[in-house]
Amino acid sequence: MGSKDGYDKRTQAADVRAVLTTLGLDRAAIVGHDIGTMVAYAYAARYPDKTEKLVVMDAPVPGIAPWDQIVRSPLLWHFDFGGPDMERLVAGRERIYLDRFWNEFAGDPTKIDEATRAHYAKLYAQPGAIHSAFAQFRSIRQDAEDNKASMATKLTMPVLAIGGAKSFGANEAVVMRNAAVDVTELVIPNAGHWLMEEQPTDTVAAIRAFLDKAN
Repeated sequence: MGSKDGYDKRTQAADVRAVLTTLGLDRAAIVGHDIGTMVAYAYAARYPDKTEKLVVMDAPVPGIAPWDQIVRSPLLWHFDFGGPDMERLVAGRERIYLDRFWNEFAGDPTKIDEATRAHYAKLYAQPGAIHSAFAQFRSIRQDAEDNKASMATKLTMPVLAIGGAKSFGANEAVVMRNAAVDVTELVIPNAGHWLMEEQPTDTVAAIRAFLDKAN
């Protein structure tokens, strides 16, 4: 069993599978960024016969090398930040908490404009939202154990590993080559972690080209 709240990524992958099944989609290309990368890998590992292609963007995958080195980064302290006291600490200060992600992980923080910041701060101020956000990170230790088991069988579908030049860069592909046999590496110039805010045109074009390409 995963975390009691269902935020372990294998459970979230099952949630995605349930949605696709309800929509009548048997096979699909799976694209993920940030936490979505972790869910996307879990999905491809759990449902390899249902996954046509996999795109992962600018995030580590728990348990997959060089995971132990990646999590030592001081930037990733939020992975273990959570619990009732941390929720009290952030309550009413959601904008400050979120600004830290945008400011420290962006290649150019001005690309995340005021309207975007205000929009998400308002959403995260809703009851239960920060609890859920912390739960995504607090389940990562379980995810690492799950993925260590999953990676015993390498993914065989085509994988596109995208990193921002000012963030994960080529390391995204380094990670995925430890978990998959057919990995295409791509680094988006002039971008930090927030690829869709910083370089949306180049990012979308790269994903489209990969998905449209015949295997």
